[in-house]
Amino acid sequence: MDMSLNINQTGVIVVDVQGDFTLFKQGSLAVQDTDQSYIDKVFAATRQLQNKGYKMFATQDFHPENHISFYTNHKNKDSYDTIEIEGRTQILWPPHCVQGSENSDILIDKDLFTAIVQKGMNPKYDSYSGFFDDGGIKTGLEDILKSYQINTLIVYGLATDYCVKATAMDAVKSGFKVFLMEDLCKGVADDTSQLALQEMKSAGIKIMTGILEIDS
Repeated sequence: MDMSLNINQTGVIVVDVQGDFTLFKQGSLAVQDTDQSYIDKVFAATRQLQNKGYKMFATQDFHPENHISFYTNHKNKDSYDTIEIEGRTQILWPPHCVQGSENSDILIDKDLFTAIVQKGMNPKYDSYSGFFDDGGIKTGLEDILKSYQINTLIVYGLATDYCVKATAMDAVKSGFKVFLMEDLCKGVADDTSQLALQEMKSAGIKIMTGILEIDS
C-alpha cells in the first residue's frame, strides 16, 4: 500500500488499551488474544510511530461506579443482556474501567502521548467512540486534533467491533481521513469484528496491516 503521509497533519489514536480489556491483566471484560505479546506489539508500534514524529493520542474508558452500562446497576440483569433506554439499545457489561481502579489504567507508556482523552464518565451514557458519547456530547478529542491541524488519523486498539469501530467511524464523520491498523486491533468476537471491518471499509476507512506500510 502506498502510504506517504504528512507527519505534521497525521495523528495516531490508540483506543482503550487498558487493563480491564486484556487477558494480560485478567480484565473483567478481556478481549480475545490480548496477552503479553499483544501489549508488547502495540507498545513497540506506538513507540515507533512516536519516534517517527507522529503526534500520539489515546482514549481511555473511565466510568463511575454507577455507570448505566454495568449490569450490576440493573436489578435482575446479567452481563451481556440488552435493555432499551430512551429509545436506544444498551448492552450491559461487567463493571470495567472504573475510575481510580488499577485496571482502568492505559497499558502503554503515557509519556508517548500528546493527550489522553477520557470517555464514558457520564453515568447516563455509554461512550464507545472517542469523539462522542451515546448522548451526542463531545469528548473534546476532535477539538484537540484540530488544534494541531491534524486531518488524517491512524487508529488501532480495543476492541475492533466496538470502541475502535465507533472511534474510526466518528472520525470519518468529523471530516478526518482514517487508516485502521488491523493487526494492532483485537475484537470481542470474530463475526462481529469481520462485520465491523466491512462497515469501516464501506465508510472509506483504509484497512492496513503492519507498521512497515507507513512510508514517511
